[in-house]
Amino acid sequence: LLTTPFLSIWGWGGLGVVLFLVTFGPFAIFYLAFYIFCFIGGGFAVTLLYGKINSEKLLEKCEHSYLPPTQIGIQKTLEEMKLENKPIKIDRRLTGSSIIDEPLQQVIQFALRDYIQYWYYTLSEDESFLLEIRQMLQTALIHFSTRSKEVDWQPYFTTRLVDDFATHLRVFRKAQDQDITEEMVDSFFEAEVEMERKICRDVVCTSHKDEEGFLRDLCELLLYLLLPPGEFHNKSMRYFLREVLAYGVLLPLINQLSDPDYINQFVIWMIRDSSCNYEAFMNILKLTDKPAELEAVRDKVLEELQYLRSLDTAGDDINVIKNQINSLLFVKKVCETRIQRLQSGKEVDTLKLAANFGKLCVIPLDHILVHNIALQFFMDFMQAAGAQAELFFWLTVEGYRVTAQQQLMVMEGWQKDENKQPGTTKGLLRAAALGVYEQYLSDKLF
Repeated sequence: LLTTPFLSIWGWGGLGVVLFLVTFGPFAIFYLAFYIFCFIGGGFAVTLLYGKINSEKLLEKCEHSYLPPTQIGIQKTLEEMKLENKPIKIDRRLTGSSIIDEPLQQVIQFALRDYIQYWYYTLSEDESFLLEIRQMLQTALIHFSTRSKEVDWQPYFTTRLVDDFATHLRVFRKAQDQDITEEMVDSFFEAEVEMERKICRDVVCTSHKDEEGFLRDLCELLLYLLLPPGEFHNKSMRYFLREVLAYGVLLPLINQLSDPDYINQFVIWMIRDSSCNYEAFMNILKLTDKPAELEAVRDKVLEELQYLRSLDTAGDDINVIKNQINSLLFVKKVCETRIQRLQSGKEVDTLKLAANFGKLCVIPLDHILVHNIALQFFMDFMQAAGAQAELFFWLTVEGYRVTAQQQLMVMEGWQKDENKQPGTTKGLLRAAALGVYEQYLSDKLF
């Protein structure tokens, strides 16, 4: 039953093919395929021709139309890009004093050159980044200068700074009394804890890593106080400035100030203009109790003697050289005699001598207060006795008295000049006197 419809379809199909071939001939199939191909190709040709004609008409219409003009901002941007870079003008005023501003500008320029420019120019030639950093540093310095002018420095320099320096010197002397040099650092910080009670700086002073961390925290605190809030909250810029200040400014400065060679050169520069005569030099050799210093002087004398004896001179120069040799031989003899006395233990301790036989000399108080070296030891004595406040009070009043006398003498010269107004000076003197009273004599202190 299923094969009957299938056979009928093939039968009718075969019959149709036979009738088609009998009617149209054997080549009718090729003609049919050719007609279909021509029909499809003609359709494509007509479509292409119609699209081309319409496209040409549309282009002709577009040629006679006008596009909207470009915006002015784009042309302005192109013009500015074509212009050459103009030099950037920077306001170089920081503190209001050219004597201070010029060195500060040099420090900023050297910091940018040594820590930023050498790697930044390998990335970009745009100066805007460097300008932003420079302006930020200048802003911080301006704020620092402004706030420094608002601080009353007189109590700090006359009381706190002197007290800190005297405490540090006393701690150092206490640690220096130890015979073992290797334990001097530990003894110093132990004495510091004993005197300062709650403060000890051993970790910061003995560890480079902790020192760097402390300087980072210090720089970040300074940036918080000096920078505007918007610039401080920019973490990338804040961290960048912190590292530059800590590693490029503060750490090299501390290393240089703590370098013994730099300290020696600075001391030599300070005493270069002062005259150290022969008597003062010999007194130092006779009073010193350090054999190492005497040995160093003796070695230098021997080197100088060897050099003078090697000179081949004649005439008047030989007399000068002989005098120099005799002087150096005398210095050598003094050093050797002093070293022998110190090593043999026959040297007399002047402090014990004063304790056993009374005071060696009596120096008036007014002489002590005007002599720098005597005043330093007197400060140590008063601080050990717990009476340094009286000494600071006297120094403050004496400084105010001298300043007031000078200002009053200047005001007397202004009386003939009507343009000068001494009222401002009187107000400043009155305010300074009131500050001294509130600091030392006010009822709040009792």
